[in-house]
Amino acid sequence: MNFPRVVGVIPARYASQRLPAKPLLDLLGKTMVQRVYEQAKKARRLNQVIVATDDERIAGAVRSFGGEVIITPHEIKSGSDRVAAVAERSDGDIFLNIQGDEPLIAPQMIDQAAAILIDDSHALVGTLAKRIESYEELLNPGIVKVVVDINSSALYFSRSIIPFIRDEQESSKWLAKRTFYKHIGLYVFRKDFLLEFARMPESSLEQSEKLEQLRILENGYKIKVGFTEHDSIPIDTLADANRVIEILKSQNNLN
Repeated sequence: MNFPRVVGVIPARYASQRLPAKPLLDLLGKTMVQRVYEQAKKARRLNQVIVATDDERIAGAVRSFGGEVIITPHEIKSGSDRVAAVAERSDGDIFLNIQGDEPLIAPQMIDQAAAILIDDSHALVGTLAKRIESYEELLNPGIVKVVVDINSSALYFSRSIIPFIRDEQESSKWLAKRTFYKHIGLYVFRKDFLLEFARMPESSLEQSEKLEQLRILENGYKIKVGFTEHDSIPIDTLADANRVIEILKSQNNLN
């Protein structure tokens, strides 16, 4: 039996609207990109981990801790497009887009995402979702929601609350009425589909919600969704970074 070669790619772009040079952010003596890389290397399903960057400063930082890095064109807009640029030069069969701003990502999440395509030969692309636990998460437009069909294929992703419960006017009671899921931005692609996806123009829904996965749905393809109990904290602000640093300190104290 031939097992697919699975490659994890960490897009690491230097420019960031809110946190410039975000991949080089110091988190208790290690850069953010190093912490993401080290977490990805713990995943059992990955045969290789590569950082895809547009900047030599990030590339140098990755080489300094012994990581593998590929320079990709600066003009690439999305993380998945950057992963596709790596796939064009790689012999992998399955590629994971591992978010470069989640230094606490659990290796188990990466393995769960990879398993979606390893276990289902018909699936072209997959992602993860987690049950929403709080009303604050449900209301937050920064937390993307997803609804799925009976086969766990995504029906839609939105920054709005989906689905809407018509017969309960008080949305604060909605969590008691049904299960809502938030999208975990970890994508897994078969190589051929990833390259095809990168050639698709931005879609109308994608432009409206600023969610690149809607490009896939709007072009008529399915996204298989796996469910996880793990969560992660993306770093978008200095407040997020400080929160992660406090968690890292507590982990060090436990060790």
